[in-house]
This record gives sequence, C-alpha cells and structure tokens, in this order.
Amino acid sequence: MLIRTVIPAFILGVLALNVSTTAYAEDTIEKAKAVTDEDGKYYDADGNPTFKIENGMVDWYTFSGYRRYHSDCHVCHGQDGMGSTYAPALVKSLKNIDYGTFLSIVAGGKKEVGGGNEKVMPAFGDNKNVYCYMDDIYVYLRARAVGAAPRGRPPKHEPKSQAAKDAEAACMKG
Repeated sequence: MLIRTVIPAFILGVLALNVSTTAYAEDTIEKAKAVTDEDGKYYDADGNPTFKIENGMVDWYTFSGYRRYHSDCHVCHGQDGMGSTYAPALVKSLKNIDYGTFLSIVAGGKKEVGGGNEKVMPAFGDNKNVYCYMDDIYVYLRARAVGAAPRGRPPKHEPKSQAAKDAEAACMKG
C-alpha cells in the first residue's frame, strides 16, 4: 500500500511538532511480532511496520533497512546500530521510542545541548535516499533492538516484492 510506504514531508513536519510526551512502554520481541502482511511488508498489532525473521531468513524490508542503515546512518550511529562516541546506540534508543517519534527525529532532526556539549542529529526529510526507506531502516533497527536480528549482514532474505519496487519508484520520482 503506497500511502503507508511514502509519507508526505508535511506529515513528517507535523509529527515532529506533535511528538507525544507520554511514556512509551519498552518494545519487546512480543510487541514487535508481525500479525499482518501486506505484499511482504509486515505490521505489528498496533499497525507499526515490523520485521519477520524465520529460520535465519529476514523479510525484504529488514534486509533493505540493513543496507540503507549502513549506507547513511552507521557513520554516526555505529555498525549495526551499536552507537559510537559521536552518536547514541540506536539498538538501545529504539527500545524506548515509538514509530512516530522515530520518523519525526529522522525527518526533522534533533538537537540536545547540555553538560558543555551539543549533540545534533541532522534532518533527513529531504534526502530521498533516507526518506524513501525510513520504514525499512526502522524495521531493521527494531529487529536489532529487540534481539531478533544478530549483528552483521543478514545471510538470507525474501525477494523484493513488486509492491516494494513500485513504492520505491514512486517515492524516488516524487
């Protein structure tokens, strides 16, 4: 479903302004369990994108998220989301933030000042190499955060569905 895959930039801006301040219960492998499948894209009981990993084979979006994370995010956040001296470990962060918060931070950026230092996460809402794959990156990091995916390149993955190809083409064109 294209509308769930491609999120207009103005909606991401609204998300950035309206991030909930309510407590988020820690994500677990049980909460992240896939309950629906839309052309190879999996969703949890709350309708958030999630992963499906069986017998060492990951779904296409988890694999794509691994690739996209390592092309654009790992320089700051470290290999496999493990963090660095420069940026936090996303495998820890994603246990405690929800999907909307993740989208708003990636799209709009984040700045923290305190203790004599400044931490800045740049906005990637205009970068199609990130924007068009935010769900994929989220799914990969979520799988890592709840311990479902080990470190390193997934050895086996499902093939890329036609729906994934169509959504990618539409996003990159738009």
